Amino acid sequence: MPRASKFIALSSLGALALAASLGAAAAQPLSVVELFTSQGCSSCPPANANLIKVKDQPGVLALSFNVTYWDYLGWKDTFGRQEFTQRQVSYEPPLGHDGPFTPQVVVNGHADVVGAAPGEIEQLISATGKTGGPSLSLEGGKVAIGAGAAPGGKADVWLVRYAKGVVQVPVARGENTGRTLPHANVVHALEKLGSWTGDATSYALPAAASGLSTAVLVQSPGGGPILAAATN
Repeated sequence: MPRASKFIALSSLGALALAASLGAAAAQPLSVVELFTSQGCSSCPPANANLIKVKDQPGVLALSFNVTYWDYLGWKDTFGRQEFTQRQVSYEPPLGHDGPFTPQVVVNGHADVVGAAPGEIEQLISATGKTGGPSLSLEGGKVAIGAGAAPGGKADVWLVRYAKGVVQVPVARGENTGRTLPHANVVHALEKLGSWTGDATSYALPAAASGLSTAVLVQSPGGGPILAAATN
């Protein structure tokens, strides 16, 4: 290869690397939309359908957390986990609620709506805006969080594993007997990786189970606002 061509090729590679780096940074911020739902709740299917409508919008990270407190009605939610129920419970005092209910949509950890009426979720996304905290990236098998201000001095770092797309779930008992319910971006696992105190830091990113996508949330403790979010 002639010297000039070599230089052009190397320059192109450098430009691509820079573009990739800038692209990763430009992926932030996001609107994190969490739907708390249950297969045993007859009021939930409209909210499930509304989440499907927004899940592919640019700049939106939509997640379905299935809770467990309706299992007693006769159908054990196939995606329900106690830690998802606890996540919702932690949101209620800051949001001004006495206890959890379904459906409930929480955007960026600090604004909520039932989410069952047409356009409700879109309106809340528009009114709430996007996260504006530290830089956050998932690359090279690690989570990298940039320096910034940590409200209250500390934030939690959450690892979320979810199945991207829509899955249909037939329900054989309970309030939704005989119905097949669609669920979007179903969360299968939630784990606290550690804390962020305002200094640049990183965590090892464990490999995800087959078929699952990864999201990481940096969030004020106790059901507080989500400061930053990233997904692969």
